[in-house]
Amino acid sequence: MSIILGYDESPGARRALTTAIDLADRVDEVLVLVYGVAPPGGVGDEHRTYQEALTEMGRTATEHAVAQAESAGVPTVVEIIADKPAQAIIAAADKHDAQVIVVGTYGESPLRGAMLGSTPHKLLHLSSRPVLCVPAHHPEI
Repeated sequence: MSIILGYDESPGARRALTTAIDLADRVDEVLVLVYGVAPPGGVGDEHRTYQEALTEMGRTATEHAVAQAESAGVPTVVEIIADKPAQAIIAAADKHDAQVIVVGTYGESPLRGAMLGSTPHKLLHLSSRPVLCVPAHHPEI
């Protein structure tokens, strides 16, 4: 079993990282960091170059997250998957038998997320596993 974190270094993902590390530590599970890489298009040298650049960005982003998790004593696995983020996260959750998927939000309204197809919104509708959405920030009430 594991805890899955969709991670891309955005403010929401960084906040979700803290939550996922805490959760993985509490339940003594491996934290699987997932970075989905799906450039537009589909063939040719330009697509391949773009795919390689995005994969390298994923490696860099997840290295920072791995360092933070390991400094907290949480073991990690990194999955850089050639697919759209929501599909990559679901595939990793199935592969690693996830207890929960953790993902950050971007502070957008629910309507905007539904219309534009945000990753958290897609996960809430497509995943057969629990999804924990961590807000990017807490607005003052």
